[in-house]
Amino acid sequence: MGVRGLQGFVGSSCPHICTVVNFKDLAEQHRSRHPGGTPTIVVDAMCCLRYWYTPDSWICGGQWREYFSALREFVKTFTAVGIKLIFFFDGMVEQNKRDEWVKRRLKNNREIEQPGRNMFFIPSGLAVFTRFALKTLGQETRCSLQEADYEVASYGLQNDCLGILGEDTDYLIYDTCPYFSISELCLDSLDTVMLCREKLCQSLGLGLSDLPLLACLLGNDVIPEGMFESFRYKCLSSYTSVRENFDKKGNIILAVADHIAKVRRLHQGEKKLEEILPLGTNKALFYKGVASYLLPGQRSPWFFQKPEGVITLDKPVVSMISGPESNWEVPMCTDPESKQEVPMCTDPESGRDVPVCTDPESGQEISLSSDPEFKQEVPMCMRSESKQKLPVGTNPEFNPEAPMFTNPEIKQEDPINTGPEMKQQVTMVSDPEILQVARAHHVQAESYLVYNILSSGEVECSNSLEDELDQALPSQAFVYRPVRQRVYSLLLGGGGGDTSACPTVKEWFVYSGNPLRHPDLVRPLQMNIPGGTPSLKLLWLSQEPGVQARRLDTLLACFDLSSSREELQAVGSPFEALCCLLIYLFVQVDTLCLEDLHAFIAQALCLQGKPTVQLVDLELDHVDPRAVQLGSLLVRGLTTLVLVNSACGFPWKTADFMPWNLFDGKLFHQKYLQSEKGCTVEVLVEQNRSRLTKFQALKSAVCRACVKENRPISSRRHWRPHHSGRWGRQESSSHRTSSGHSRSGQGQHWRDQGPGKRSGVCLTPALDIGCVFT
Repeated sequence: MGVRGLQGFVGSSCPHICTVVNFKDLAEQHRSRHPGGTPTIVVDAMCCLRYWYTPDSWICGGQWREYFSALREFVKTFTAVGIKLIFFFDGMVEQNKRDEWVKRRLKNNREIEQPGRNMFFIPSGLAVFTRFALKTLGQETRCSLQEADYEVASYGLQNDCLGILGEDTDYLIYDTCPYFSISELCLDSLDTVMLCREKLCQSLGLGLSDLPLLACLLGNDVIPEGMFESFRYKCLSSYTSVRENFDKKGNIILAVADHIAKVRRLHQGEKKLEEILPLGTNKALFYKGVASYLLPGQRSPWFFQKPEGVITLDKPVVSMISGPESNWEVPMCTDPESKQEVPMCTDPESGRDVPVCTDPESGQEISLSSDPEFKQEVPMCMRSESKQKLPVGTNPEFNPEAPMFTNPEIKQEDPINTGPEMKQQVTMVSDPEILQVARAHHVQAESYLVYNILSSGEVECSNSLEDELDQALPSQAFVYRPVRQRVYSLLLGGGGGDTSACPTVKEWFVYSGNPLRHPDLVRPLQMNIPGGTPSLKLLWLSQEPGVQARRLDTLLACFDLSSSREELQAVGSPFEALCCLLIYLFVQVDTLCLEDLHAFIAQALCLQGKPTVQLVDLELDHVDPRAVQLGSLLVRGLTTLVLVNSACGFPWKTADFMPWNLFDGKLFHQKYLQSEKGCTVEVLVEQNRSRLTKFQALKSAVCRACVKENRPISSRRHWRPHHSGRWGRQESSSHRTSSGHSRSGQGQHWRDQGPGKRSGVCLTPALDIGCVFT
């Protein structure tokens, strides 16, 4: 993450940039300078997941109750000293960072296929569920509309925050509030390390406005590291102040910084750089990389140009000229559409004032968010958002006094207005009211993937712990694809359920055999809903009597389980959602058996009465690879429930499918091993009579619903032994192989699903199930 080589350079070559500070002291100083104000820290949550996940066990699917307790302690510690926290999560993968996203996913695959002794990965779904955990703890939580680090830096600057807490060297590049390291944080004392960008500039002989250029020349998430490799070595060869006590990477950073400083002293700006930099066809990407660090109202001295024509900025809040150290005076003009100031420079030949974010050779607009491949996707719609304010639209579970949905006609402040926004955005639907509501729920971190589908038609899912050698268990990417396809139909079909005109959705899902060179192009799947498919306006905005029942009908139809409504209603809260997921899994995956069902139900029931400390002390005889994948499969199912529930208008309470209420990895593993050994149900529920009664009720509901779908659940002892998988199973595992049970006319069974369509080419079904992780 961040700027290539900068973290190591700071740690080994410039340790004086790092200063130990205490948050309690900083908060007191902030209050003395701002009487009546609340010291606020902006938290880059994606950088903090590894710090927060303190349980020793991770391979079994996650110790969610322990994790929730760790989050609660983290929040409590800062609240006790009067510090407010606001958490930001990545909500979108920007097109210019997709290659970096893919590279990291493939790296994870390689590490899992050849694990080391100290291997560790955060459990599947951790980022998604952390949002809801923090909201449950009463914290302000936001999901970004672009890369989160820009919104974090922008919010910190505009709201005079105490600082940013994260672990990303990009925060040394942004000209924003102070940057603190999460990895160095001692929660007991609230000591951590502050990384000072001003001291970094002093060490490099640069100004703050030079740092974005340095970051791009070194390589970051936008600019590939190899793009300027020859340039960096050219700088090093001519650098006369090489330091013997610095390593090669350190001297390269010093050499590039020295070159930038020399060019600045010559006051020739970008023209001189273009004579030296091998930009070629990468010029627009280079400009985009530099501009990605400029926060609203900030300017760069490196974009002094002589454009051929006047091109309107497509992200009007970005000012592109005159840094703090520059003596250039830059007039400002007002964009008549956005009502925002656009920086201008004067062409010395024509005397005209022109916008400065223009390619100096072609005169074409430098797009900060467009991607030429993305623009080829059809069919889509154009919309204008520059003058609209969006409803806050909170989930009523998190705001009990609010109605089900906020009326989008009521003008309220956009909960996030920190980043540059396109004047026109390419979207998959044309209804602005629906887009506004979806956007508001996305920003408030109350939904999952819904706005991504509606706005760009592109979704992604990171690694999951799966065994490619066990072909009897499918990848979660295929198991839940039919559900996602029906959600695509609901969101993009315009009501009525007709999928013939629905666009395909780009899926970037990690599974075995997928090189991630292109997305899978996935078509929506026809839904079968009693009474027809309702419109999104009905599901999201209506408060008429009976609409909640329509929402539930739609949710069940997404799982193709309309016939199971009676069984699920008999179960009731808080296990209705779990049983829905189990019914779907057992219908869809025909290698699941009665012993698996017993383990899933028993662990959910026993979890209810166990304190966290008891779960921490739980020890396992051994780790079974099949149980590992089943745990991961269930957790990914819970994230799928978040998607479906939010797409259908929240018919179920979100708390009913949060993992800390339903699933514990080690506890499930224990129940799985007991069930496999043939332990009785009484042993599984720990001799608790009340649990036994509930167990029988849940099991009966799932089994009856599966029989309705022509899927009787049988015991494993009738099956032949099966391959034990990758992770060194100590004892034998046995279950049946399958001819591929499928439900005619209701979507492909997982064995019949290939990776879908990539770039117009139909690929053969991939039956290898990948050993991958999130």
